[in-house]
Amino acid sequence: MGVLDSVADYLSDLFIEAKKARRSKKRRPMQTVEIKVKMDCDGCERRVRQAVSNMKGARSVEVNRKQSKVTVTGYVDPNKVLKKVRSTGKRAELWPYVEYNLVAYPYVAQAYDKRAPSGYVRNVVQALPNPNAPEEKLTTLFSDENPHACSVM
Repeated sequence: MGVLDSVADYLSDLFIEAKKARRSKKRRPMQTVEIKVKMDCDGCERRVRQAVSNMKGARSVEVNRKQSKVTVTGYVDPNKVLKKVRSTGKRAELWPYVEYNLVAYPYVAQAYDKRAPSGYVRNVVQALPNPNAPEEKLTTLFSDENPHACSVM
């Protein structure tokens, strides 16, 4: 009976491992997804809210019609949320704005957007000036922030 016992132990271990693998399915991380959606009326707002709140993993849904913004918090995929919002017939895109105080140059041509909500600018890669450029050297030569600046002033 020694052989049968060892085979039975081996098979039971195999089945236990298989059950653990099925149970420990990888979960998406908790995240917040912000989407820009053009909403005109209460019906549009309700339709978008209902579509997103019925998604699996969505914990909370906030709709701000004034800013044209939908915020979804939960265990969701941003692309699936975007696809679900677009299925309502609305034009939607991931939230393209950041607060203007988080950007080095908020009024650069690419960052400044007239359609952005107040206090926000478009999230673009900022082109910082070359510190070795001659005009940049001249402007920092007499700057108060430069510790090696001219001390005559």
